Amino acid sequence: MTLFCDLLVWFKALVEPRFNINMTRSIKKGLYVDEGLLAKIAGKNPLQTPMIKTWKRACQISPEMVGFTFGVHNGKTHIEVLVTEDMVGHRLGEFSPTKKFTKHGGKMQKELEQKKKEAEITQAKSATEAAASAKK
Repeated sequence: MTLFCDLLVWFKALVEPRFNINMTRSIKKGLYVDEGLLAKIAGKNPLQTPMIKTWKRACQISPEMVGFTFGVHNGKTHIEVLVTEDMVGHRLGEFSPTKKFTKHGGKMQKELEQKKKEAEITQAKSATEAAASAKK
């Protein structure tokens, strides 16, 4: 009977959705909020404070940070992040991508780019013709 109960508890824990699966810190440790960032924003007006540069991408956004603009380092530059209420609980690094997406390649992409260039050329020609006819 106890083996069955143990299996049932194990299965229930396996099937039930977990709270914040991607959370890297345990709940008992609490949130990781950098004390230096909190000291920089303590007693300041969010509208008058310039961008606060930080390299702490793992720092979680707390309610005190709402309204401030942070410059989060992405490995090369600082990307401006304006903190809103929806961002509370997330990490600063989530809003500063480290990889730059250029474009997908392939034949289909080349055809789309070619059609776009042709459309721009025809639009420019029609605009010049309209300007020439307006002068006459």
